[in-house]
Amino acid sequence: MYQIRPAAERGQSRLSWLNSHHSFSFGDYFDPRYQGFSRLRVINEDRVAPGAGFASHGHRDMEIISYVRQGTLAHQDSLGSREEIPAGEFQLMRAGSGIRHSEFNASREAPVHFMQIWIEPAQRGLQPAYQQRAFAAQPGLQAIATADGADGPLQIAQDMTRYRWQGGQLDYTLEPGRWLYLHLLEGQLGAADVTLTPGDALQLRQPTRLEWQGQGEALLFDLPAD
Repeated sequence: MYQIRPAAERGQSRLSWLNSHHSFSFGDYFDPRYQGFSRLRVINEDRVAPGAGFASHGHRDMEIISYVRQGTLAHQDSLGSREEIPAGEFQLMRAGSGIRHSEFNASREAPVHFMQIWIEPAQRGLQPAYQQRAFAAQPGLQAIATADGADGPLQIAQDMTRYRWQGGQLDYTLEPGRWLYLHLLEGQLGAADVTLTPGDALQLRQPTRLEWQGQGEALLFDLPAD
């Protein structure tokens, strides 16, 4: 019914300034079992040393979401955006027909810890765009990114919804024709036959109802079947 992606089996890139864990094949890390899930292509958990970061580089045709967990991330791109993303905020950068950007730890004293997620868009060659938003903490599920961006979420160019779960009951029904990916950020979450711990992920490919309990925080992706 489901498949668990254990945190300990993720790929890892370790440099003098970067410690990154890869849920899917990325860079020099390759695992033929984990090359994406539906339109989800990258989930990297990055920790960047003070004052260090990713120099200017290019992307095309990808929806790139960053979620800062600790510290502050400094962003600059070829659209003219110059932003700081503090802990708790989400950024969505639409690479579209082409964009260049850099990401640096805004502090010279403390590390920055953030999640980087890449989603394939439904259409190629879109106009590049930038969004950034804070969402008030709330228990249960909270929509963070949707296709129409209605009622406050970030607008993503794909038939998907990304939720944040923050403790308590997780009650979710996966409909036919949809896949679900759930990544636990902190705490514990599960049911009688499975328990997720930080960095673990759950993959579902058939209609299912989750009735789980836990404490902590997770990201849930409701995606089109591949």
